[in-house]
Amino acid sequence: MRKLVITSLLETDLYKFTMWQAMLHRHPQTHAEYAFWCRNEPAYPLSELLDELNMELDHLCSLSFRADELQYLAGLRFIKSDFIDFLRIFRFQRDFIKARAKGPHLEIIASGPQVHVMGFEIYLLAIVNELYFRRFDNSDALNVGRERLLAKIAQLRAFSHEAPRRHPFEFFDFGLRRRFSGDWHREVIATLARQMPRYFKGTSNVLLARDLGLVPIGTMAHEYLQTFQALGVRLRDHQKAALEAWVQEYRGDLGVALTDVVGMDAFLADFDLYFAKLFDGLRHDSGDPVWWGEKALAHYAKLRIDPHTKRLVFSDSLTIARALELYRHFADRTQLGFGIGTSLSNDVGHRTLHIVMKLTHANGQPVAKLSDSPGKTMCDDETFLAYLRQVFSRPA
Repeated sequence: MRKLVITSLLETDLYKFTMWQAMLHRHPQTHAEYAFWCRNEPAYPLSELLDELNMELDHLCSLSFRADELQYLAGLRFIKSDFIDFLRIFRFQRDFIKARAKGPHLEIIASGPQVHVMGFEIYLLAIVNELYFRRFDNSDALNVGRERLLAKIAQLRAFSHEAPRRHPFEFFDFGLRRRFSGDWHREVIATLARQMPRYFKGTSNVLLARDLGLVPIGTMAHEYLQTFQALGVRLRDHQKAALEAWVQEYRGDLGVALTDVVGMDAFLADFDLYFAKLFDGLRHDSGDPVWWGEKALAHYAKLRIDPHTKRLVFSDSLTIARALELYRHFADRTQLGFGIGTSLSNDVGHRTLHIVMKLTHANGQPVAKLSDSPGKTMCDDETFLAYLRQVFSRPA
């Protein structure tokens, strides 16, 4: 019997729950559309996965949160009781997600009330990725993966002999959406938790965090800030509106803000003394990380905020080696964290898929991200993109 990819609704990234709760409380009427993209060329057409994908989606929409899962979520101090009550009766609606073949490609659209469709993303990406890699030789891949995992652990053990810096090195797993398989992901995280507890501090995968006794990690993603582009506030003010809503929702918890929805410079223009004091730190997800980190530290200095009281979190295409390089550069100047994804959960010798499921419209209006990295800007409405660039003084 074919093994199902997703068997628990806890197996998603923590920030899906935190954004979900915020939107349920503040903008539950919002309608949204999310679309799937593959940014690179797969080894075979993804359209071949369509039948299996639809069976997996049918199964996903049959799942509900179990009592023990709700009990775990309710134990997180920032999750509120009415959100747990909502999750208790929640089920994904199959009518809100459609998958079809478009030539060799997969076209997948989730559309409906945002609080009913925003959760599809991580499950969908994990399903596509696992179905894709099931067609490769698993035994060889796992042998390669275990060798490479041991090499990463050896890197960390060698690093442990370096002279200590002011702030510790800490990293966590962000690899759920593009993992090789669920079983491999669990093996990697369990191994790191057992062998590298000094450095490995948690995972975004809520199910694995619960099962392995780890800290669930995550705050917000691009979709949260992008949604505010269509919520009736002045477009120039959408970042400030999103940050203010977050502060009011979490009141000191989950205090790491994402900076690259319209670029770092535009973010810092809105990240004034009020927000800089209220948020614990910033997360990098596009552009040169050293350039970004220096900009962040200069901004804190300009506001006369002690950078040692703040944290910079890096999460863009990291490896252990790159994380250690960034640590050596910044560790005497501020607190740090490193979210490492695909190079932990899918470093098994096969070329990975660069797949995403992104918010494209909210309340019938286009939304967009103006990334600091070429190729990450995603919006098919050139008129809105031009307007967004003009409002935030971003060149085309």
